[in-house]
Amino acid sequence: MAASLPNPNPNPLKPLVQLPDPAAQTQPAKAPNHLNHLVPKTPAAAAAAVSVSASEKSKAGKDRDGWKEKRKRGYVNYDKGEHQVASHVSGMRKDDIPRRYRLRVEGDKFQKDWSVTEVVEKIVKLSRCDDIEGVLNHWVGRFSRKNFPLLIHELTQQGFIEHAIHVFSWMKNQKNYCARNDIYNMMIRLHARYNRVDQARGLFFEMQEWRCKPDAETYNALINAHGRAGQWRWAVNIMEDMLRAAVPATRSTYNNLINACGSSGNWREALKICKKMTDNGVGPDLVTHNIILSAYKTSAQYAKALSYFELMKDTNIRPDTTAFNIVIHCLVKLGQYGKAVDYFNSMRDKGSESRPDVVTFTSILHMYSVCGQIENCRVVFDTMVAEGLKPTIVTFNALLGAYASHGMHKEAASVFKEIKLSGLRPDVVSYTCLLNAYGRSKQPEKARQIFNVMKRSNCTPNIVSYNALIDAYGSNGLLAEAVDVLREMERENIQPDVVSVSTLLAACGRCGQRAKIDSILSAAEMRSIELNTVAYNSAIGSYMILGDYEKAFAMYKSLREKKIKPDSVTFNVLISGCCKLSKFDKAIDFLHEMMILKIPFSVEVYSSAICAYTEQGQVEEAESMFTAMKLAGHHPDVITYTAMIHAYGTAENWDKAIEVFQDMEANDVKPDIIACSALMRVFNKADQPDKVIKMLEYMKDRGIPFTDAVYYEVITACNLLRDWRTTMDLVKVMEPSLNKISMGLLNQLLHLLGVSGRTDAMMKLFLKLVASGAEIHISTYAVLLKNLLFVGNWRKYIEVLQWMIDAGIQPSTDMLRKILFYAQTSAGPEHAAVIRDRIDRLQKT
Repeated sequence: MAASLPNPNPNPLKPLVQLPDPAAQTQPAKAPNHLNHLVPKTPAAAAAAVSVSASEKSKAGKDRDGWKEKRKRGYVNYDKGEHQVASHVSGMRKDDIPRRYRLRVEGDKFQKDWSVTEVVEKIVKLSRCDDIEGVLNHWVGRFSRKNFPLLIHELTQQGFIEHAIHVFSWMKNQKNYCARNDIYNMMIRLHARYNRVDQARGLFFEMQEWRCKPDAETYNALINAHGRAGQWRWAVNIMEDMLRAAVPATRSTYNNLINACGSSGNWREALKICKKMTDNGVGPDLVTHNIILSAYKTSAQYAKALSYFELMKDTNIRPDTTAFNIVIHCLVKLGQYGKAVDYFNSMRDKGSESRPDVVTFTSILHMYSVCGQIENCRVVFDTMVAEGLKPTIVTFNALLGAYASHGMHKEAASVFKEIKLSGLRPDVVSYTCLLNAYGRSKQPEKARQIFNVMKRSNCTPNIVSYNALIDAYGSNGLLAEAVDVLREMERENIQPDVVSVSTLLAACGRCGQRAKIDSILSAAEMRSIELNTVAYNSAIGSYMILGDYEKAFAMYKSLREKKIKPDSVTFNVLISGCCKLSKFDKAIDFLHEMMILKIPFSVEVYSSAICAYTEQGQVEEAESMFTAMKLAGHHPDVITYTAMIHAYGTAENWDKAIEVFQDMEANDVKPDIIACSALMRVFNKADQPDKVIKMLEYMKDRGIPFTDAVYYEVITACNLLRDWRTTMDLVKVMEPSLNKISMGLLNQLLHLLGVSGRTDAMMKLFLKLVASGAEIHISTYAVLLKNLLFVGNWRKYIEVLQWMIDAGIQPSTDMLRKILFYAQTSAGPEHAAVIRDRIDRLQKT
């Protein structure tokens, strides 16, 4: 075999013969001075030489790394108010690749000298089926392996996983490819982002086959992949493998592992790893603290999160916006709304280092939604926009859900339009919230239209959407349509859950379908749907509404036998149901059982208990419950105050009833119709009818509508006071709604007018009553006849008798006997004959 000759030109880029520089030939050559290095330099000259040398090195290093620098490119359109900032990565270009490759592509017009950013832009425009390799094979930069990590980095940063996989596969087939850790790390992180754990582990083993030893970043990426998938035990095992491979764990490693445990709800394991982290000399940073707070939040350990936050503030680490967002979320969940607002305001202070972001505003918006302060939800949203923050779809959905929860369909529809105008695409949550808004505003057909629009918009309804539509029909008494939606859901291969069953059970109670309750419970059992506390509460409540105490109690026994823990709603349904069925002793028994189980009382339970004690005549116990309620930190609502007014009224303790009403006003609790009528009843019983009239004016000033109960108490007061002017005013108030007022109340009002001698007013009211289309009974005619005969108006008496006959109502014998007796005793001889004659003719007709 012939020996290989040495290469006469070791550097192929330099010619064999060095030609003289023409510029150098024009100047006279200087004789070399071989003693220059022996001549000592002055300090200034030496410093200048060092400075020049350093600057040349810095410039050379900058030129050498310039190919991988990111340059910012901006775009501003002042007319449209648009701006855009993007990073541009040049990479190794045609002039930077080896000469042998440069000569190959020199005359090829199909070879393009694109930058890395341009290549990425062309690739992402292609679908998976398009010729991605064709684009890459026309790129001159493929001949420099330094471009490969830049190309993968740009693709993974933008999240194009399918394109990145295709490019990575092409890359491994290139002759100049050399496996690198950073490329594999980026690909593992990209698979972790999409929860492709198996593919991430496959890359981990593949890189070792390519003789790439995994480093700390590799293990961190793999731990993060398992953490995102909720596989925290795998993440712990990977860290143990990492330590066995003599790869030291970094702070990022511990943070990823803590996050893996915390996101899975295992906050105890997260704390153990945090302690181990500190013991190994790796101190926690702000990211670590935020992960621990997030772990508490995910596990619903809100009180522990707040305690940890207080400990965190004692360290030298200052909380950032993320930490404050978690704390605000926990405070909202615990109902500590005042503290949440305080933290929010502190973040908005000028000197604050942690400014509120979109997540902060969204949390506060949700808080006001939970509190029922819908006006403030809109104020928070507008404030966020005014401060330059762009709402996300989550923010829009929070505002949409706030309006939907109160059935404000017009406002919800307006927000839905805003989502489209902002350039965002409504998701399944947006459509479901709008659907729910129409359902709660008693427009089930409109809710169905939104559901159909959602389907046509290629937005697949989920089980929450179907349950919202079921509730829209069920809450409006359309049980058959609700069941049809359930069947439709099953045809779409979406299995009903316990929420679906609970919604249907509640609908049965509203529709009065007792048999359907048993059918739904049987269907749930056939589908292996385990009932939870909410479902049992719905079934118990429906049976109570239908007056079936035995079935309701049987459901409660079943709940206890299956060891499902009842909550305050369960006992509130039982206690309030027993009160409506007049089983007050049973209601008190359930109250005692609730105390034994140590279930905290809600405001509703306190109100029901007060009602039960009141009806049993145990006013002292009712008063004790009212006091205990305040001591427990609950704020009585209008129902509770009304129950106490009724309790004191029953006990004839008028002064305390009035004190309760005054306390209600002092605590900014707005009285409703029931509370006002209860206080009016107290005033009438206490022989203070004048205060009833004042209460009527009070209701007028505050716009509180009147009901039959209010009218009854006012009529009673007017009768006691002989206040006919107020009576006439009351008639004017009642005239627009005569057809909605009970006949018993109208009869009482007619009688009051007749007793006062205002028979003309009485007859006018009667004629308006007839004109309103109300059904007139014989009792109403009896009131008219009695008062007409009392004032001696026998002609009108006989006329009313004729009206009765014309209306198909036969006058009673007593009515005829009274007018004949009046003719005999009081009418005089000539009128008596006329009365008898007309009565005879009436009897013949």
